[in-house]
Amino acid sequence: MVTFSHADTGTSEAAWAASGVAALPELPLDAGELAAMTFVVLAAHPDDETLGAGGLLAKLRSAGATVTILLCTAGEASHPDSQTTTPEQLAAVRLAEFDTAVSGLAPSATWRFLELRDGQLAANADRIAEAVREAVTGQPAENVVVVAPYRSDGHTDHDTLGTVAGDVAAAGGHGLLEYPIWYWLWAEPEDATWKSWVRVPLTPADQRAKADAMRAHASQIEPLSEQPGDETLLSQTFLEHFTRPFETFAWHPSKAGSNSAADAERIFDEVHSREDDPWNYTSSWYERRKRALTLAALPEESYESGLELGCSIGTLSEELAQRCRQFIGVDASGAAVTQAAERLARFPAAEARHLTMPHEWPEGSFDLVVLSETGYYLSAEELSELLARIQAAARPGGTLLLCHWRHPISGWQLDAEAVHSMARSQLAWPTQGLYREKDFVLEVLLAPHEAP
Repeated sequence: MVTFSHADTGTSEAAWAASGVAALPELPLDAGELAAMTFVVLAAHPDDETLGAGGLLAKLRSAGATVTILLCTAGEASHPDSQTTTPEQLAAVRLAEFDTAVSGLAPSATWRFLELRDGQLAANADRIAEAVREAVTGQPAENVVVVAPYRSDGHTDHDTLGTVAGDVAAAGGHGLLEYPIWYWLWAEPEDATWKSWVRVPLTPADQRAKADAMRAHASQIEPLSEQPGDETLLSQTFLEHFTRPFETFAWHPSKAGSNSAADAERIFDEVHSREDDPWNYTSSWYERRKRALTLAALPEESYESGLELGCSIGTLSEELAQRCRQFIGVDASGAAVTQAAERLARFPAAEARHLTMPHEWPEGSFDLVVLSETGYYLSAEELSELLARIQAAARPGGTLLLCHWRHPISGWQLDAEAVHSMARSQLAWPTQGLYREKDFVLEVLLAPHEAP
């Protein structure tokens, strides 16, 4: 358990700014997606919602998302030594401040006060979990995101709330955003935890709304009186962490559905049977641009033997075939493979095969393997098996190119970050190149050369 006091100087915002936190990848949710989603925002105390997620709330208001806020306590224990204000009086003040802040950030949001004791959330975990489940009743699991304090924030109420939210989100197949508050005070940039987080950029209007909401929490940013025990709780140096033009979250996408490779074969066969080009591979500028970036990222001009896993209708395959003396594209959809074979027909040393990875695998070894927009359609166990297959079939010094859409993949266990992280961890191959933008991540790993 982290030990700290709100009066500690802690890590400065200048240190965090120099750490590269502003370069974290952006949360891959656009306005169109937000409008169809339901967000349940948990706050242990009045002001948590503003400090950790005030900018997000303002952004959700603009996007038209459905927002429910669950306030657990009134924060009546924030000034335990006050000689002028009783806990009951402070509770009334802080609830009024909360109402004002939320009304400015998200006026269409609904909020509910759970009336739990400040500092006692650990004893009420079941009640909190039930309140979250009630808030999402009737909503499609994959359209729900729970927003809660970071589960290792260092404050007992924050840690409890984050843990409960994580458990409910995992059990229900919901997305989860964890917002740090006290972490910025006691942690240091050398801690690697934050480097896997994401950021939500804030517009000037979002920042103004957050600043206005923070001023509403006057009992926390100004002294209650000049008497001892009524000192300001949140210092200006601490508040600097929350004036950034972005907010930071630990992001856990929805895992609703838990489909696997067998489901992928059925689902994509149905999709390709209905439409020749269901994802607009041939006409979409996004797809054409991504293919160009993928081809440009390959470190070698030509390869002896290439393998594309999940070739779909073969739009990337015919480009890769021109860079390989021999080439195989494989896909779980027979309908897609038929189209891929037609595209590859003009290359005598190229072919498309109907195989379901990872249980089926082509013979031979390869100095180029491409896994594009496919890894998250496997379970974690299947992806691990696939990576083992790749490792066994890779030629020394060979190239593995990974490219995946960074937005939530509804109904599947993995997402882009999980796929790439598993590949790095399991293979332990050096990274040749990494390119990441809002919509996709592109990464090149190189198999080790044989020992001399």
